[in-house]
Amino acid sequence: MGPRKRTLRLFEGFGIELEYMVVSRDTLKVLPVVDELLHDAAGKYVNEYTTGPLAWSNELVRHVIELKTDGPAQTIPGTEHHFQSDIDRINTLLAPRNAMLLPGGAHPFMDPARETLLWKRENRSIYNTYHKLFNCHTHGWANLQSIHLNLPFGDDEEFGRLHAAVRVVLPLLPVIAASSPVMDGAVTGFLDTRLEVYRQNQKLIPSITGQVIPEAVFTEEEYRHTILAPMYRDIAHYDTKGILGYEWLNSRGAIARFDRNTIEIRLIDIQEYPHADCAVAAFTVSMIQALTSERFSSYSSQKNTGTDTLHNLLLDTIRHGGAARVDTAPYLELFGWHEGPCSALELLRHVYSTLREQDTALQYYEGPLSLILSRGPLASRILEALKHDDSPESIMDTYRELGACLQEGRAFLP
Repeated sequence: MGPRKRTLRLFEGFGIELEYMVVSRDTLKVLPVVDELLHDAAGKYVNEYTTGPLAWSNELVRHVIELKTDGPAQTIPGTEHHFQSDIDRINTLLAPRNAMLLPGGAHPFMDPARETLLWKRENRSIYNTYHKLFNCHTHGWANLQSIHLNLPFGDDEEFGRLHAAVRVVLPLLPVIAASSPVMDGAVTGFLDTRLEVYRQNQKLIPSITGQVIPEAVFTEEEYRHTILAPMYRDIAHYDTKGILGYEWLNSRGAIARFDRNTIEIRLIDIQEYPHADCAVAAFTVSMIQALTSERFSSYSSQKNTGTDTLHNLLLDTIRHGGAARVDTAPYLELFGWHEGPCSALELLRHVYSTLREQDTALQYYEGPLSLILSRGPLASRILEALKHDDSPESIMDTYRELGACLQEGRAFLP
């Protein structure tokens, strides 16, 4: 047995995972060929393929592939180059199948009832169990692509501070990251349709997702008692073989992984190219870091923020993004805002301008962050491109351009 890896302290490492759908270059329909893609890369059928600083792996469905840092990265700036390089390689491997990767938090016209194929190789018992309980041939399972951001903690004290800060930041993430305004071939009325379907995909067992915002618990013991134990108890009634009874069953917007001392944030839609993905991740980290260090507000006031308050704000930002109204004074004060009610976008502009001067990561990503904070998240720019026309032709043209942005590594500018 090799030496045990040192436990990372707060912000000593960052794990980033990006999910992409594989589609036909001609029709943009999803193509369930990720098993063949991994075979082409590795020379055999595998669930995961490591390539330099990144790894590629399967997801629940066969048309989605995940690219992730192979272990924690020391910094976020520069990581986008590794992702962009691997996206270029994957698109080259997909070319003989007339396929390519497509960004965006949800496919705009996929019919999951007809087009979903679950992963059929290793770990298929897990996926089959999920399908048996929740029907994975639905948008909330088969049609959603996100960024997962993993942040480490070294001990119980750091876990508490990190969890308190993450809870406070979660409702603001759709403001900068929403990228899924179209589903079933039409504009849905939600900027973050991915999260709207995600939060409802396990209604059979409500304890698995809760209110998406995690409960106000700040020690491992409290977390296991309040969140994990009820979830394990409830799933055991349906999953008699114990296949799903692990920490990853937790489907809140941020989940504690005590098996690796991290909190995994799941509320960020995938963007149009990795530079924007990493920019959103860096801004998320910057806000969380400012809160854990009590730059804006005390740890005590963060802990006292109610789950209902955060949940209600999240529902507003899922629908309205930056236009969501923030009128709860104690919440605004957590970010040093004392000017009365404002929009969620105004609040984030204030936070960004306050943090940017001393945060080199925010300076590095000034281009994509300035775009997001001036013109809105990718979802708003998709709607701008559609110009109130969600005809099949308009949607196709817009999402073709998104595919070109990913392949060429550039921002989506209608």
